[in-house]
Amino acid sequence: MSDTLSVRTIISPRRYVQGAGAIHSLGKYLTSLGSTPLLVADDVVWGFVGHDIETSLGGAGLPVHREKFNGVPSAAEIDRLVQIISTQGADVIVAIGGGSTIDAVKAAGHLAGINWVTVPTVASTDAPTSALAVVYTENGEFEEYRFFPKNPDLVLVDTQVVANAPAAFLAAGVGDALATWLEARATAAAHASTMAGGLPTLTGTALARLSWDVLWDNALPALDAVRDNVVTPAVEKVVEANTLLSGIGFESGGLAAAHAIHNGLTAVPQTHGLAHGQKVNIGSVTQLVLEGAPTSEIREFIEFTTRVGLPNTLTEVGLAPENDQELATIAAAALAPGETIHNMPFEISPTELVAALKSIERFARTVRSEAALPEPQPYHHR
Repeated sequence: MSDTLSVRTIISPRRYVQGAGAIHSLGKYLTSLGSTPLLVADDVVWGFVGHDIETSLGGAGLPVHREKFNGVPSAAEIDRLVQIISTQGADVIVAIGGGSTIDAVKAAGHLAGINWVTVPTVASTDAPTSALAVVYTENGEFEEYRFFPKNPDLVLVDTQVVANAPAAFLAAGVGDALATWLEARATAAAHASTMAGGLPTLTGTALARLSWDVLWDNALPALDAVRDNVVTPAVEKVVEANTLLSGIGFESGGLAAAHAIHNGLTAVPQTHGLAHGQKVNIGSVTQLVLEGAPTSEIREFIEFTTRVGLPNTLTEVGLAPENDQELATIAAAALAPGETIHNMPFEISPTELVAALKSIERFARTVRSEAALPEPQPYHHR
């Protein structure tokens, strides 16, 4: 994705709000963005936070109109939400939930020409802050990125809500965010363009690195706190790293091989039940191998991500080194024209990518055995 642009740019959400109990302030913040909000959440999420949101909006004199999200940010689901915006005369749309809900709402809000707000109930991706959406087919395969001329008007994260969710969601967010620095440094080395539409700024690259440092220092204690459903300073730091720092860092620092490999993994059905950050972590380990990174760096990354609870072997994403056909399919999708893997500072062939994917299995198993860490468990897509 290299180009001849010499401009550097950084983009970010209009306002970011984070803290325990922040959801009670949603109504207050929405009043400056519209008078007829459309809330989008699935039934499970609404069951957890619906009462608090109704109370908050009621206190601000705003009506409560909730539409159920149907599960996949597909083109059809996005168009359905656009129609509902029109029918109800909504002037601001609010995503409440995870990355899939958020991406569908951002795309619908953009098409309808109204303000859009994200209220992530988990810190599992950096989707809440970005000016793009990942659109999938109805079957869950990556279809396209959609880019928007602005970021969300408001991102509001209640860290107590995040802490009440299963720790696996926070771990997935760590996997997504750890890739931010690995990809930003590759983009900077290649002088390649970013999702923001220019060369990376020092700020975007620095925030990507800050996200990495915060996670290495705080991810493990934060995960333990979330297992007890409590909010600690470590939880606040990790939520900010997963959401804001990684969000600005990936968008204005640059994506490279890790996310392209994630997109490739979605091309095979075995991986469809996995979280975004789990697949990204396979991409991160593979990118380190492709770079010829120091063995000590790859070893430390495998040990750390195993402790976080992230997959770093093919076995854990339903694949095996012997799956030549599936690995070729993954490589072809990851190397498609326009994919972010072309931001790497060197060319990568399908043969090289398949070899790197195959190599992580034995090496990760060796590292985990030497560090007395758990053996990889096979993943079976349901």
